[in-house]
Amino acid sequence: MFDKARVSTPSSAATPSSDAEATRAVVQDFLAARLAGDTQRLVEIFADEVDWMLAENPGVPWIRPRRTGVECAAQFSELMEYTVPEDARASVDAFLVDGADAVLMGHVSGTVRATGKAFAGPFALRLTVEGGRIVRHHLYENSLSIAEACAPDQ
Repeated sequence: MFDKARVSTPSSAATPSSDAEATRAVVQDFLAARLAGDTQRLVEIFADEVDWMLAENPGVPWIRPRRTGVECAAQFSELMEYTVPEDARASVDAFLVDGADAVLMGHVSGTVRATGKAFAGPFALRLTVEGGRIVRHHLYENSLSIAEACAPDQ
């Protein structure tokens, strides 16, 4: 969902903890790979098994359970398949790191390709990094707005 030309992140000072610095570096690498659409790099960044959580939303084809790094990385490609890439917008308003954990908060919007309907809302993303790879990816977003945008008109 992150589009290089449209994402903005606040600048932040490095933390004194080496764990936090390593976490920040992996998360920044993750964001760069998402912006570039580099699915292979995402596979490398995600651990072989990931604690993936995203609220179930049966009407949204790219929101489904995932467990492996390959499945997690594929979410980007699926998102681009079902939405209009040039309408994708994301901004990160906060990027907090505490040891192995990182939380990004911001806003996201886009358009569903099949319906032409827009969605928008805030998000919070919790990532945990172990051994230089993402082992936890918990995303909280405006799932109602996304479901409504995916629903065909009656």
